[in-house]
Amino acid sequence: MLNTAIKAARRAGSVIGRASLDLGQIKVSVKQQNDFVTEVDRAAETAIIETLREVYPTHAILAEESGHSGNNDSAEYQWIIDPLDGTTNFIHGFPQYAVSIALAHKGVLTQAVVFDPNRNELFTASKGAGAFLNDKRIRVSKCVKLDEALLGTGFPYRMFDHVEPYLAIFKEMTRRSAGVRRPGSASLDLSWLAAGRIDGFWEFGLAPWDMAAGALLIQEAGGLVSDLSGEGNYLKTGNIVGGTPKVFAQLLQAIQPHRTPALQS
Repeated sequence: MLNTAIKAARRAGSVIGRASLDLGQIKVSVKQQNDFVTEVDRAAETAIIETLREVYPTHAILAEESGHSGNNDSAEYQWIIDPLDGTTNFIHGFPQYAVSIALAHKGVLTQAVVFDPNRNELFTASKGAGAFLNDKRIRVSKCVKLDEALLGTGFPYRMFDHVEPYLAIFKEMTRRSAGVRRPGSASLDLSWLAAGRIDGFWEFGLAPWDMAAGALLIQEAGGLVSDLSGEGNYLKTGNIVGGTPKVFAQLLQAIQPHRTPALQS
């Protein structure tokens, strides 16, 4: 299953790579405010789904552009796909975007692939078998203090309901950490956390396909992820906190005073 996901991710990466050579020819549509989709997103998603369907025709699929397909009610397996995470970056030629593919079995994440076509970096994980970058084992960093941590985040850009608490948290994290970065691709941010490049991450209002693969990568690399309540419902709530074990606990605690009624999980 992991090999099939890798094949699908590389096929999508080829579609994206070819398109990136002539960004001026790409047609861009607006799904909602500050939320864009291109013909490249759709072509990459088609390549992924075709590759998966060749081998697993009965599996359910949840994909960003085409939504649910297959028998999502009865299927034990569901693929969770973001064909181009970081579309806004892509259409501006900002080289921070990725293909993200995860597999859940009976609701539990079991396989993860995040492919960065710009750097040819392939992040993979299988439940219980560790996390890897280009076949080399990766671990979260050894950072234990929030004030020494480099953090990643994503600013609200589609739904602005949480802007005020988010800005309050951002202000506090800027003051209490070694720095905060916002590259613009959640799946890569989570993958980089798994690889030890950042030490913690938080974001609100994400979709399952933004988080699924990256969350498993972090867990298999020795890190922790949760929703804002410290529980495992981040795929449902869209709110995620992750980090090295020590940084995760401190980051989660620091967020608590800023939670509003709309950010209870």
